[in-house]
Amino acid sequence: MTTSWLQLQLRSKRDDVARLEDALLECGALAVTQEDSGDEPILEPGVGETPLWPDVTTTALFEGDTDPSALEQALAHRYGPLPPLAWETVRDRVWEREWMEQFEPIRCGQRLWVCPSWHLPPDPDAVNLLLDPGLAFGSGTHPTTALCQEWLDGLDLAGRRVIDYGCGSGILGIAALLLGAREVIAVDNDPQALLATRDNAERNGIEPERLIVLAPEQVAAHTSGQTADILLANILAEPLVQLASLLTALVRSGGQLCLSGLLQHQGDIVSAAYRPRFDFAPPASRDEWLRLTAVKRED
Repeated sequence: MTTSWLQLQLRSKRDDVARLEDALLECGALAVTQEDSGDEPILEPGVGETPLWPDVTTTALFEGDTDPSALEQALAHRYGPLPPLAWETVRDRVWEREWMEQFEPIRCGQRLWVCPSWHLPPDPDAVNLLLDPGLAFGSGTHPTTALCQEWLDGLDLAGRRVIDYGCGSGILGIAALLLGAREVIAVDNDPQALLATRDNAERNGIEPERLIVLAPEQVAAHTSGQTADILLANILAEPLVQLASLLTALVRSGGQLCLSGLLQHQGDIVSAAYRPRFDFAPPASRDEWLRLTAVKRED
């Protein structure tokens, strides 16, 4: 049996959004979301910020048997005069399946393919990473992930020790292992990411002893002075700057650093935090995103 829902969309100014959301929830909304009504993307909010656009479209989902007229009256009673609105009937769909159908195998460099776990690899003789991101970030489709994977694909990783800081789905650390790395330490502050990383490692036949999965507070005790040949951090510009001292200490002299998840205009700010100990190669970019790579100078 197909279930239908009623979706209500209203446009308002930023300062009215919180009050509108409260009124919608009081009127029985099952979910409320906001999106930009114009074209002013917010690519990286500051720590602790929940920014909104000047003009906001609020979407609320209601049970399919909701009476629109009665709801509008109840909403106006709580909120006041209503902004322009529109109703739409939404058919229920298997959202997981729809997302899966859009995730196709991706070639990264010369050797590596990232393949959804429900697809057959296009090239059985390539290095094929079978991936199911689950609830964690990292499917290989984002430019920053692709830039990091291509960089890894061009390295000789045989026998190398790698740290993947902010591992998400585990895509970069697992790629390093499949490309020959001896050991990877995968770090994330999200328990869902750690779970996804373990699951994806098992899916790819990675021996458990080659992949150590840690929360950030466990890193110091585990490494205890041991440093990495390669450190990957595909996160965001602000945490990359904040973590500069920690990440620098985790890389051996002569070791390599790969930083991504930042926008092109943030490259100088991020690299400045690492330049006291690292020599940077020319950056690589895709769309508005940037990848920085560097080698740590000898002590």
